[in-house]
Amino acid sequence: MKVLVIGSGGREHAIAYALHKSPKVNEIHAIPGNPGIAAIGTCHPGSVEDIEGILKFVEENKIDLTVVGPEVPLCMGLVDVLEDAGHKVFGPRKYAANFEGSKAFSKDFMVRHNLPTAAYKEVNSYDEACLALADFSYPVVVKADGLAAGKGVVICDNEEMAKATLKEMLVDGILDGAGSKVVLEEFLTGYECSLLCFVDGKTIVPMVYAKDHKQIYDENKGPNTGGMGTVSPNPFMPEGMDEILKEDILNPFLKGLQEENIDYRGVVFIGLMIENNKAKVLEFNVRFGDPETQSILLRLDSDLFDIMNAVATKTLDQIEVKWKDEHVACLVLASGGYPGSYEKGKVITGLDKVSEDIIVFHAGTKMVDNQLVTSGGRVLNICALGLSLEDTRKKVYQAAEMIDFEGKYYRKDIGLN
Repeated sequence: MKVLVIGSGGREHAIAYALHKSPKVNEIHAIPGNPGIAAIGTCHPGSVEDIEGILKFVEENKIDLTVVGPEVPLCMGLVDVLEDAGHKVFGPRKYAANFEGSKAFSKDFMVRHNLPTAAYKEVNSYDEACLALADFSYPVVVKADGLAAGKGVVICDNEEMAKATLKEMLVDGILDGAGSKVVLEEFLTGYECSLLCFVDGKTIVPMVYAKDHKQIYDENKGPNTGGMGTVSPNPFMPEGMDEILKEDILNPFLKGLQEENIDYRGVVFIGLMIENNKAKVLEFNVRFGDPETQSILLRLDSDLFDIMNAVATKTLDQIEVKWKDEHVACLVLASGGYPGSYEKGKVITGLDKVSEDIIVFHAGTKMVDNQLVTSGGRVLNICALGLSLEDTRKKVYQAAEMIDFEGKYYRKDIGLN
């Protein structure tokens, strides 16, 4: 089988890595891919937003399954175009992608189907938003309705900060249209958990839990990032949550899809806030999380191609999804200055020194004059499996010291906070 992976980050490298292990997959292609994927497949230049170009590639190369990594092409309708032309795709169609493409869409769905979530109000203008602030206590969460590349959620500690944020989104338009509509939301306390599920519209299968570390500095301080590391299983997950999440969230979500005839096939990422053994939904994403995927897929003990093919063909109920008992840690090496401004083009050394039981996924790298250099804020994901969290943490931090590039930065407390 020929598989095409759309995207260029650590998530896509992890997906390609897992697919490469399948005896059914003999060719892996990526658009545009990265140097890590190039070691196990063939990378092709192109944009994830070039829908017609991707369709042409799929047809000319007789691709058997296309796996869409990032949210933007999903929200643009890439799956619709490929499927309508007769091609098999792993990922939700455009309407279903509104679960991530529109905060208001997903919140309204949750209310209609009694999924536990924070109280909220949808607003369309600055004046309306300022009036609505009276209905909330502080801190209050201000969310841009549309896709904002991880920059559309701001926790505001007071009215002055809230109004300034609303002005930036609704009046100044700093998010290129993503903030033309805003959702004000109750601030939830507890701890965050990432729950990813395979779903084919008829069946929903939860994956193993992962814990993401969003903030840039140790002890969960500083601005949010795309994620500085993950561990799986989640060491903070209370006992007995599986059944609670199934009854309170997964079953109502699936029932809601069916009642509204929403064709959702792919991965649903459910961001949760858990407190006192109760969970509330923070957000839905319509694709694999990054870097949760890097930890989760390393624990997969089934054939990922079989699972993705079953999801695409609505036969997920015929697949047994099995997981390894081992622990996994994933540590992100970032460019100095991230998530703010940072320099690119720094030479990366030391990858040849890490032990064979370390898996390194490329997140923001490229080859220049036969040298591997940095090309993003999150550069490499260092991953390891082990019998305990302590074992995996030791492995990834030893590897982090061996790999080097100018400005290298990483958190020291992944899995501890």
